[in-house]
Amino acid sequence: MPDVFDEVHRRCRSGEPVALATVVATWRSAPQPPGATMLVAADGTVTGSVSGGCVEADVYERARRVLETGTPELTRYGISDDDAYAVGLTCGGILDVFVERVDARDLPELDAVDAARRAGQPAAVVTCVAADAAESPGAVSTDPARRLGRRLVLAGQRVIGSLGDDRLDDAASADALGLLAAGRSGVLRYGYQGQRRGGGLSLFVAAYTTPPRMIVFGAIDFAGAVARLGAFLGYRVTICDARPVFTTARRFPEADEVVVQWPHRYLRAEVDADRVDGRTVVCVLTHDPKFDVPLLELALRHPLAYVGAMGSRRTHDERHKLLREAGLSEAQLARLASPIGLDLGGRTPEETAVSVAAQIVAARWGGTGRPLGALDGPIHQPG
Repeated sequence: MPDVFDEVHRRCRSGEPVALATVVATWRSAPQPPGATMLVAADGTVTGSVSGGCVEADVYERARRVLETGTPELTRYGISDDDAYAVGLTCGGILDVFVERVDARDLPELDAVDAARRAGQPAAVVTCVAADAAESPGAVSTDPARRLGRRLVLAGQRVIGSLGDDRLDDAASADALGLLAAGRSGVLRYGYQGQRRGGGLSLFVAAYTTPPRMIVFGAIDFAGAVARLGAFLGYRVTICDARPVFTTARRFPEADEVVVQWPHRYLRAEVDADRVDGRTVVCVLTHDPKFDVPLLELALRHPLAYVGAMGSRRTHDERHKLLREAGLSEAQLARLASPIGLDLGGRTPEETAVSVAAQIVAARWGGTGRPLGALDGPIHQPG
């Protein structure tokens, strides 16, 4: 089946408007995640899916209407006790579907996203999918109906379009970067001037990127806790260890994959296959020199987002000595977070995982790791 975005882009470039239906939110066992899309063309052709069949017929009719009127529609689908066989999800889930018309006027945004995708760069499209009239200040320029369907596009270093207010654009751009870094789509809620108070406007962020990777080396209890936090933060998590008796999917159900392999050989294969990038984080929990040193030597020679290693201060000093002997520079050694994590005073695997996750987040966004109460300036730093 053709890629829905590619089909939207192709048809709009040829001057043909389309209706695009997008899942913007889900609850319980909805069949498709946020970001799933379905295109309905003027000739009736359908590309993609928003529910696997449960509500497609109703979405199709709405799309035909939106294509004709140009007025966006947001509809919630779910099953109810009163009308179990009406249009709804027999799986018991709930989903919100936003339907909008896309045409040649949207080509600058579509071209920017297409260029970013072809260059292997992440891109995000922020669309206003709901506006509460009760929250509107009342000025004509902020009329809720005029906000629906407005877009802001982040593609590489470019920001295109506007949601109707400079402060709202700034807040949405910063928060969309967070979703983009996590590789997931989702809804953000703001006041009309970008207040992060959860009212007024609902903005859907469609992230055009893959989730970042977290590779955890060492099949120990701490690895399971780190994997849980990594999955919670949106990483695609891999557990790798050379010992098959410990390295099992049953022990690490939160991991996306569990690999039995010598750590440095696995990382070398992933690097050579271009399956790691500048968003990848590596956590080395083996604290065994025969595993650690060749692995860290390889990891620190590549521009990964974060490389952390567990161990005592004595282990850290010995590890640094061996890595220097292996030819690593001081600048490369300075990238190593060792001993891994922030000083939270934790003891358990879960507490340790929180300290590691906090350090990874701080490294991603340039945070200090200090208490916010001890700092001046804005809490939400620009991306």
